[in-house]
Amino acid sequence: EKKFLDTFKQLIYAHRPWDVWRDLIIMNACAISNAVDRTHYDEREKRYLSIIKKYTKVEQKLFPELCAYITMALEDNPEQDFLGKIFMALGLGNTSNGQFFTPYSVCQLMSEIVTNDAEKKIEKQGYISLNDSCCGAGATIIAAAKHPLNYQNHVFVVAQDIDETVGLMCYIQVSLLGLAGYVKIGNSLSNPITGSDSRENYWYTPLYFADTWVMRRTIQNFNELCRR
Repeated sequence: EKKFLDTFKQLIYAHRPWDVWRDLIIMNACAISNAVDRTHYDEREKRYLSIIKKYTKVEQKLFPELCAYITMALEDNPEQDFLGKIFMALGLGNTSNGQFFTPYSVCQLMSEIVTNDAEKKIEKQGYISLNDSCCGAGATIIAAAKHPLNYQNHVFVVAQDIDETVGLMCYIQVSLLGLAGYVKIGNSLSNPITGSDSRENYWYTPLYFADTWVMRRTIQNFNELCRR
């Protein structure tokens, strides 16, 4: 955390902290997405390049360093909302709009309540889905996903948030933790996740494309067709 903050501060001498944070999150999300999602590749690669050009050569080298610190932090301790904690430590929350991140300990308590029968459901259907329509940086999802054993094989994430930066913070963290699923950016009340979505604002995690999850989606789609 200290190394991340020290490196981040090197970027805010010439740029506003919020702008640097937003750019970091968008570029990191684009890099993760473009490693696996060919459908959105061109659009997100163009966006990445348009952002990185705003910074000097020296500054550009700091962004991969920050991404490495995020990855190492989640490897060292997967049970945390690292980005949410850093976000609040930097004072980037929009308090005028009531924006703040739920403490991870509270998320753990809530997750214990809603996942108390998770293992039974996994035994029955092979996996469970976690749906958070106001996901923030993903703390509740992370806390809930840690309860079932082998969560990378048995937990599928469906998340949404109206704030792009915050929603992509969730996307980065669940991707780095090896969770299958996706995050949609949009208003969950006026523009909820539906089967007829254009998928334009969908961000699929790398594990979403794993053979196991492709097969499960195929079977689910087949069963739904049979029920019609």
